[in-house]
Amino acid sequence: MASELDIRNLMAKRAAREIVGGMVVNLGIGIPSLVPNHLPETTKVMFHAENGILGMGPSPGSGLEDGNLCNAGGYPVTIVPGASYCDSVTAFGMIRRGRIDVSILGSLQVSRQGDLANWIIPGKKVPGMGGAMDLASKAKKLIVLMSHTDKKGNPKILEQCTLPLTATRCVDMIITDKAVFEIKNCELVLMEYFSTTSVSRITAQTACRFSVSEDLKVIEV
Repeated sequence: MASELDIRNLMAKRAAREIVGGMVVNLGIGIPSLVPNHLPETTKVMFHAENGILGMGPSPGSGLEDGNLCNAGGYPVTIVPGASYCDSVTAFGMIRRGRIDVSILGSLQVSRQGDLANWIIPGKKVPGMGGAMDLASKAKKLIVLMSHTDKKGNPKILEQCTLPLTATRCVDMIITDKAVFEIKNCELVLMEYFSTTSVSRITAQTACRFSVSEDLKVIEV
């Protein structure tokens, strides 16, 4: 059985397959931040951060952090050749002009039609929405990486989200610790699943209907 860390990396590895050279990519915090670890060295992309970096590199080694160089989540980063800095207004302008090819975000809930709820649980303190609303609305492709159920075992893929929405009908792909779904014409389609689970278990833990691809694949764990 894969450990929690392994499955997080398996999810990130699967998401990395959606990235090709030359793209501009924005990553959310959490599991999405693992995606660069699974890109081939030959795949050259420019990672974008809302606080004003285009061209982020891997995390620095211990003791090599630059106190003035961090991503939008405040974590230390490095830069790659060709990187540039700008103010956050310009960084958000890149998003709003549709310059982000792929955005990979975490989420609290996603609906069958691709509605995204990833910024707040009412009653809990949060630092703010950040760039989630802009990215969800304007990225050319939006991929969600999240656990299939919450800590209480409740499904996070629903007919309708019960939490406040970030944006509507914006999600193109969902990758969970159990399966890979695509949302096509506002309909949820199961494309792949991890070998540690089954279609029947996925059905039991998904709170909405979905169709199964005729070319359904199994991801070996």
